[in-house]
Amino acid sequence: MAEIDLLIRGGRILDGTGNPWFYGDVAIRDGRIVAVGRPAVGRAHRVIDATGLFVCPGFIDLHTHSDLQLLANPRHEPKVMQGVTTDVIGQDGLSYAPVTAAALDYFVETVAALNGKPDLDYSWRSVDDFLNRFDRQVAVNVAYLLPHGPVRVSVLGVSDRQANASELAAMQELVDQGMRDGAVGFSTGLTYAPCVWGDTAELVALCRAAAPYGVSFMPHLRSYGTGVVAATEEALQIAREAGIALHLTHHQVVFDCNKDNHVWYTALIDDARAAGLDVTCDSYPYIAGSTYLIGLFPGWAQGQGRAAVVQLLRDPEAAERLRHEIEETGCDGTHGVPIDWSRLQLAAARHPDWASRLGTRFDELGRQLGRSPWEVARRLLIDNDGQVNIVSFFGHEHAVQHIMRHPAHLIGSDGILVGDRPHPRVYGTFPRYLGRYVRELGILDWPTCVRKMTGGPAARLGLVDRGLLQAGFAADLALFDPATIADTATFESPRQYPTGLPYVIVNGQVVKDQGEHTGVLAGRALRRGRPAA
Repeated sequence: MAEIDLLIRGGRILDGTGNPWFYGDVAIRDGRIVAVGRPAVGRAHRVIDATGLFVCPGFIDLHTHSDLQLLANPRHEPKVMQGVTTDVIGQDGLSYAPVTAAALDYFVETVAALNGKPDLDYSWRSVDDFLNRFDRQVAVNVAYLLPHGPVRVSVLGVSDRQANASELAAMQELVDQGMRDGAVGFSTGLTYAPCVWGDTAELVALCRAAAPYGVSFMPHLRSYGTGVVAATEEALQIAREAGIALHLTHHQVVFDCNKDNHVWYTALIDDARAAGLDVTCDSYPYIAGSTYLIGLFPGWAQGQGRAAVVQLLRDPEAAERLRHEIEETGCDGTHGVPIDWSRLQLAAARHPDWASRLGTRFDELGRQLGRSPWEVARRLLIDNDGQVNIVSFFGHEHAVQHIMRHPAHLIGSDGILVGDRPHPRVYGTFPRYLGRYVRELGILDWPTCVRKMTGGPAARLGLVDRGLLQAGFAADLALFDPATIADTATFESPRQYPTGLPYVIVNGQVVKDQGEHTGVLAGRALRRGRPAA
């Protein structure tokens, strides 16, 4: 063998296919894997001794909210340190391309609680321009889902109405161009404005524009609460009518009304697949979710924008209408379920007066401050200009374990990076799967779990040279110790890196070396169906 850049010697190889591990070496040259398996022969600039370690493809996080924070912090430590080598952004229909100038301004302001509002050059407009901001300038690879929200606002403005024929055609043109720019799927978030205003027919039409490119429809459903049956059936209907594959993001069974629906929920996937529809899903290994607090508000309020919601909360009459819909009747933002404040925990608030309250449940905040939980929420949003994040404890552990066992299940973190007390999933999802659900509980085995993080996601996204340890593939790898890998991030102290994962390699360059981030920015913008040049 000719001289190589990096040789990983003597590890137990999990190649990302789900096949059993085997002993072997991995040889890397010019950012590509050149040999896997039998001992490599030839000179290497560097050798990593992988004795006692599993060597596998780098993890692909199928659901992230890194869209702006990755540009603001290119080192991306929360993901690099847990073995992630590719982030999939553009989730829930809420991202930043393709856009008009007005649409970009709207999303930067409206979704600031989710993605922050970092000091960046916001001059991009197309998907291609946006992806170019990441290429060779960040620590991990980036793949992009074309988001419904910017497409809608770019054509209709912020408007709670259905598109007419010419507007729908204009939206389809934006989808088509985004796909030609390299988007790997189409996303929507049907409890979030402006996506919530799109009806089934609109989504079918937009998915039809995406379908010829071989991508998947990746929806955040219209309800995960009282309307979850109808919402899931809507997603399946859209996929069938549009002729597109379906990937159910953060597939979850939440709220007490659905506590025993986990078997039914995965049976829907089985039935659809048996009928010939290509359906997969992903989930994170926690019973708690996370979002921005305004995301629980009814769509009619959300859609007016963050500043307008704050003004509504200053008006006693409007605030009472919001309280009634959120607390008593349930609204589209709360999935039709009246909110239980005791299950919501404050995760992020900008105003220093609230810093000591982070990590506290809203019912306890009410007791501490002598106010109702609603009045606490109202005051929080006013004081923080609407930029408040929460962690929500509505899930069920038996359902989490049931879903991860499903053969069509893959893995994503849904991690939100902003705030001092974020959900620990942004720091711990992948080591938690491996340490808790493989080693400790035996819910999954090593090859299956690694496939759900690597080869499975790459296939779902159409990443033709990622996700497997094979000659010719890009050299994205994670090396971990099966005896010690574990998440250390908790709800009380979430910004903690995992243990037992000493090396991470992105495009052939070592980004985590003996447990330390090297500062190397080797990530590429990954476009559908194209190897990175």
